[in-house]
Amino acid sequence: MSSDLLNKVSLVTGGCGLLGQEHCEALIEKGAIVYSGDINLLDSKRFDNNENYKEIYLDVTSEKSVKSVLKNIIHKEKKIDILINNAAIDAKVTKNKFLEFSRLENFSLDQWNKEIAVGLTGAFLCSKVFGNYFAEHSGGVILNIASDLSVISPDQRLYLRDTNLDENKQPVKPITYSVIKSALVGLTKYLSTYWLDGKVRANALSPGGVFTKQPSDFVEKVEKLIPMGRMANIKEYKAAVQFLCSDDSKYMTGQNIIIDGGRSVW
Repeated sequence: MSSDLLNKVSLVTGGCGLLGQEHCEALIEKGAIVYSGDINLLDSKRFDNNENYKEIYLDVTSEKSVKSVLKNIIHKEKKIDILINNAAIDAKVTKNKFLEFSRLENFSLDQWNKEIAVGLTGAFLCSKVFGNYFAEHSGGVILNIASDLSVISPDQRLYLRDTNLDENKQPVKPITYSVIKSALVGLTKYLSTYWLDGKVRANALSPGGVFTKQPSDFVEKVEKLIPMGRMANIKEYKAAVQFLCSDDSKYMTGQNIIIDGGRSVW
């Protein structure tokens, strides 16, 4: 079986979110035991009767919580093999507004700290705790979920325009998203060379935008920026996750795999 993950034990942070559930399914498809770590547990019906899927409370901003999750997984499974750092706070485009947006000049320090704490500090804490466990035991894989915005800037012209607002008040993609996703690539490179015996591998996956029934005018503008002429299907990243978490990629570390329909090439 290609990309075989049979009986590998994994933790997906933010595993109850949209892409988090896809990452969990990708690993389960290849035989892995998956712990979906989140502060908002779903008791997901998607994995009913699947003994390989388990939900566990995890606050990635708390080192105590991260250590507790590691302890609980080791107690139950006797090992852990894979960490996917997926947890994030992301502003969403909807029909009525760009949720949680704020322009740079008005972006509050509290919001900055909140989003950095989840998306970046959380990845640091999980990598520190689980990475050191991997290094001290039989090794493991760290996969950081970045974004095409780790290598390109957001095109602020894409976001919903409100004709009732002045130009300097129009909604934008928040600064935190680009900063966090770029930093995750840096974190990946750092981790890949920290443990030099090859027991711990770290890579990043940078997806492009996923079509989730966003407003048609937004989708039309995005598609014009993508050589393949469309946004991603939510299922199109699963094979990459399977590859990066398995021994099929055992000679790969420190890399950022960009899957964006070619957007970052233009």
